[in-house]
Amino acid sequence: MIYSNYKKITYVKTNKYLIWLILTNLEDCDMSKTQGDIIRDLHEILEETQINLSEDDLYEASADRYKKYARAKKALNVPMPSAIVYPYSAEEVQKLLKYCNENRINVIPRSGNTATEGGLENWKELTIVVDAKNLNKIIKIDTYNMQATVQAGVQLQVLEDELRKLGYTTGHSPQSKPVAEYGGLVSTRSIGQFSTLYGAIEDMIVGLECVFPNGHISRIKNVPRRSGGPDIRHVVLGNEGTLCYITEVTVKIFKYYPDNNRFYGYLINDVDTGIKVLREVVTEGFRPSVARTYSEEDARQHFYHFHKGKCVLIFMAEGPLGIVNATCEAIEKAVDKYKDGIIEKVDSQLIEDWFNHLNWSQQDLDDERQGMIDNDRHDGYTTEISADWEHITQIYYNVMNRIRNEYEMAEDLTMLGGHSSHSYINGTNMYFVYNYNINCAPEDELRLYHHPIQKIIVEETLKLGGSMCHHHGIGKYRNQWTEEEHGSAYYMLETLKKAFDPNGIMNYGTIFPVEEGEKYRE
Repeated sequence: MIYSNYKKITYVKTNKYLIWLILTNLEDCDMSKTQGDIIRDLHEILEETQINLSEDDLYEASADRYKKYARAKKALNVPMPSAIVYPYSAEEVQKLLKYCNENRINVIPRSGNTATEGGLENWKELTIVVDAKNLNKIIKIDTYNMQATVQAGVQLQVLEDELRKLGYTTGHSPQSKPVAEYGGLVSTRSIGQFSTLYGAIEDMIVGLECVFPNGHISRIKNVPRRSGGPDIRHVVLGNEGTLCYITEVTVKIFKYYPDNNRFYGYLINDVDTGIKVLREVVTEGFRPSVARTYSEEDARQHFYHFHKGKCVLIFMAEGPLGIVNATCEAIEKAVDKYKDGIIEKVDSQLIEDWFNHLNWSQQDLDDERQGMIDNDRHDGYTTEISADWEHITQIYYNVMNRIRNEYEMAEDLTMLGGHSSHSYINGTNMYFVYNYNINCAPEDELRLYHHPIQKIIVEETLKLGGSMCHHHGIGKYRNQWTEEEHGSAYYMLETLKKAFDPNGIMNYGTIFPVEEGEKYRE
């Protein structure tokens, strides 16, 4: 085991937060540096304006949106980082990582701060958050070679806006698009709402630059394809800050044809009908940019103005007119094939209007937080999984049945449903969505509500051979199933960690299970 075993934990309470003071086996981990030493040393590496010691900001950096309710209520049970730093270059990242590696200081790479699975949560007393805010340059937009190169802190929306001026698009549109940054998008293997056409981030990535804990800077060159050994981009893709720090990314770009967009919507009998139509369209070789089906409960919160208590099926086709027309014909043909499960067609303008208001801005996030501060005792979560066509609906119904029959707090649920939103030739995903009234202390919310529900979802998914995480990443709270997720291939994943981060300083507790993290799940 490359991580330290803790001997004793004591607590110091202040009026703002709870600090966990951790005494470790010094033979396993060099703790000779104090927090004061770290702050002094950082001023020798960076300018004062690049170092953030604000208590409020450090508190916010202690966790991500996974603990949004507890964080809003000032009830976090994790330590604050020692500092947040903002490097301007790969060379400054190199200096920071070498320093932390030599002194066994935990590093949390942060870019965008939209994580939802605890991947940015801090589980170490001595921690530096390395934020990509200053790595914010669009280096090159190359419309001839159809690619764009950006630093890790460039917001997706910023690049999209620049490309739209030229008649191009990133093709990448997660709900966090207005605030997400490229370093975070790549490190979590993110996906966007138009993935059935454009693919996920791993389909868009061309090359990148990253820095490893020992200070080595690696640059993967930009080529359309190569057969030069294993695809080493995938060492970095999805590493969630546990192996390296991403500083630069090159992605594909696509021509943009907004005038050709076509929208379809249907009320349908059940999830099964929706999945069958999705499968028919995709396996026939067509790629609508959006292909989704919603359960009755999930449709109620998304399509309150037309759902009529039924499941909903929606499509969007985009691209060159000839491709759009062929895709629309295929959608109509698939719907007709399963017409016994189709109730009625929905006005396409209603679907278009919904899409135009789907993304969350920073203001939306701030408003949600303020609502929690002002005693809003309602919360909700999602857990996204994937499976082949044969098993996806079986997983869905198994999960629904277990939660309704086994979950002790089921009476507090205000919504329990799901939707499929990303489809492939051999299967699709399922987004389980659940909202609830919180009838407990803020620090107990996850233990009583989210964790038991997520456990059922993961168990039923793994039981039928699916993946427990489709696109949000493992973070720190699904890491207890990482080994089961990968099976015998976990050897490969674990070996990467030992090779690239032998001192275990990169984002302690994310992806890779650690005994010390058990107390944060309780």
